[in-house]
Amino acid sequence: MMKPAPEPYLCRDCLWSGPVPAGSRPRCPSCGSPRGLHHRERDNLGIAHIDCDAFFAAVEKRENPDLADRPVIIGGGRRGVVSTACYIARIDGVRSAMPMFKALEACPHAVVIRPRMALYAEVGRQVREMMRELTPLVEPLSIDEAFLDLTGTERLHGASPALTLARFARRVEEEIGITVSVGLSYNKFLAKIASDQNKPRGFSIIGQAEARAFLAEKPVGILPGIGKVSQDRLARAGIRLIADLATRSLEDLMRIAGNDGPRLLRLARGEDARRVEPERAAKSVSNETTFDEDIAALARLEPILWRLAEKVSRRLRTADIAGRAVVLKLKTKDFRTRTRTVSGLAPTQLASRLYAAARQMLEAECDGTAFRLIGIGAADLVDAALADHGDLADREVVREKSREGAIEKLRERFGDAIVKRGIVLRGDD
Repeated sequence: MMKPAPEPYLCRDCLWSGPVPAGSRPRCPSCGSPRGLHHRERDNLGIAHIDCDAFFAAVEKRENPDLADRPVIIGGGRRGVVSTACYIARIDGVRSAMPMFKALEACPHAVVIRPRMALYAEVGRQVREMMRELTPLVEPLSIDEAFLDLTGTERLHGASPALTLARFARRVEEEIGITVSVGLSYNKFLAKIASDQNKPRGFSIIGQAEARAFLAEKPVGILPGIGKVSQDRLARAGIRLIADLATRSLEDLMRIAGNDGPRLLRLARGEDARRVEPERAAKSVSNETTFDEDIAALARLEPILWRLAEKVSRRLRTADIAGRAVVLKLKTKDFRTRTRTVSGLAPTQLASRLYAAARQMLEAECDGTAFRLIGIGAADLVDAALADHGDLADREVVREKSREGAIEKLRERFGDAIVKRGIVLRGDD
């Protein structure tokens, strides 16, 4: 009987490749690194998920090397929530979306930094461009993660997708100064699970041969779209592990999970036919802020709303899109969320138009209720070429567009503080 071919080995640090070194914990024979990659299906898989590790915190540590060995939390004031926690802070139990006061109770020595979204967006764009050098099939999921389909790119790169991804991860570290984790498999679902297996600086592979066995002992909560309510419903039916799902009949799952039953059964079997879609149109562009103290007065909320509208306007211009709807988001002091929308507007990128629509909705909501958060968004997005042309009934839009464009040029040259609207100065009192 012929022996099976040895698993190919790849060092993720020096990129040496060859047969797997001897030992239970093999090290690279070239550089001694323990970060080797070996899997029998390694060179036959092409769907990847790439996730930047603790992205916001990693960028801040890159900007300030003195923070390298310190716990860092990205988020608002004590009334805000954690946006990102570095891995050192996570050791103390700090997690994303945790209220800031709880995070500081768990890790009182943490360095708290307010988010700098413009900086993070720029770094995210740099990583995204590197991804597109590997394949045109890049499907962004957020500012710091994406699916890639590298199937058929071997001739282009002179390497298997696994080697190409290892080179990419090393290049991101060397040129951008942050780290990424990579998951490689034969479909998107498993690639996403794989990228979460060994963070940070991870590279995990899930092949077809072991997919069913790998999934069997995992909780159903790792399946996309399964939240706490769905987990509780499945648990009441005796389904806690993916193995419990995989052994149920379709009819049984339809009775338990309704129309979601067929999808759950496919995922439990490691099946996912979704393609990597290179264009995922954004549904909305928004910005929000949490206050250090609750605010009820319209006069105090207006300047905050204006500043947020300017940020949304800038993001729309950067993305070359415009909105035909404006969304106002408010969160009360007891954490109840109010969302209001006005639709059917002429496409716009202008802060003044976004603000005017949102302010009208805000005025209606200011009934004495104290709010802890306010946000504004542009939705029903269209191409920027359709925006802010005006007509006989709306000649002012051209003047507004010219005025905001001139202000933006001044800010690009001299900084954001060079020009402030009177409404913002009123808020600074």
